[in-house]
Amino acid sequence: MKLSTLSTGDSVYRYYKSIVIPFEQPRKVASTAIVNGGYREDLTAVFNNDCNPGAGMACVMRAPTYQEHMRLITEEIGLDPATTAGMGTAASMENVAIHTQSYESLTVTAIVTGGVEVNGGRAGDPADYFQPIDKNSIEKPGTINIILVIDADLPPGILNRALVTCTEAKTAALQELMAGSNYSTGLATGSGTDQTIVIANPQSALYLESAGKHSKLGELIGRTVLPAVKEALYKQTGLSPRQQHSMLRRIKRYGITEESLWQVYTESSEKTLLKPKFMDALYQLDGDNYLVTYAASYVHLLDELQWELLSGVEVRQAGNELLTAAAAKYRMEAPVITGTGVDSCLKAWHTLILAIVRKKLAEQARC
Repeated sequence: MKLSTLSTGDSVYRYYKSIVIPFEQPRKVASTAIVNGGYREDLTAVFNNDCNPGAGMACVMRAPTYQEHMRLITEEIGLDPATTAGMGTAASMENVAIHTQSYESLTVTAIVTGGVEVNGGRAGDPADYFQPIDKNSIEKPGTINIILVIDADLPPGILNRALVTCTEAKTAALQELMAGSNYSTGLATGSGTDQTIVIANPQSALYLESAGKHSKLGELIGRTVLPAVKEALYKQTGLSPRQQHSMLRRIKRYGITEESLWQVYTESSEKTLLKPKFMDALYQLDGDNYLVTYAASYVHLLDELQWELLSGVEVRQAGNELLTAAAAKYRMEAPVITGTGVDSCLKAWHTLILAIVRKKLAEQARC
């Protein structure tokens, strides 16, 4: 299926679980692709492939090495493995997002698939990739793959700078969604397996020597990549401002989850309560406007403490004020943060949420 015709004259197709762009003329390409990656001027096509064999199934390599696996995929979709750069992911090509912006004779198009629910992470998070892995599997459950097409001629260094601006735009999208890392308490800056292909058009009469944020090209990269990343994430996993309007999702990266709240509840309650009933009461509170607002503010205080922008004393004072305001909305006594560390703050939030859940359960029992 033909999805789009680019301003460069190249067409974007979707078939065999891939997004494919065959080049009509020579292009300059900078990419993070493992096969035929880096800076190239001899490529004839690029693609993005969904390696997922089915829902809930792991991506399994069809050859002893990833390079050979990608060669098989390249041949399967009718391209030359020697002159094609490809990317792999478990995101569906049906969920691709394509955004285009123009300024005078300059046109930029971002073609994005992705997800960060499973392996979204923050630069500097603890990692274990240095250890041996199973060569027969490809774990790419949340990759954000971007193909960025710039209808202008760029020198190699500026093409690489465009890749940097593209990455910044992706991270900005994740920040605006407050997407959390799955490996630390931080906000995600991407997934652990993100890949990017940037294409320039040497046939264009427009020659640019800047792709940073002060340039119009940099602006257009941001204005295409940022919304395309958001749309792709929404299509793939539902990640959106509406989904993030959740007390539980906001504080999850600090280890407070449905399960942790249930465990604390069972340890501190004398009466036996069925877990589904507890979860029902918790979920009814999850989207409460006040709780979401207080949770968002509370978590940001913890971030400021982690980043050493606020002291423990300052966070304790502001945190106790938030707890008091939240407790007042439910007409109950507020828990108090006694220490100046993150753990003390989390313990107080646990106490607050469980107290609200208990009150809600008691009200339901009286009805």
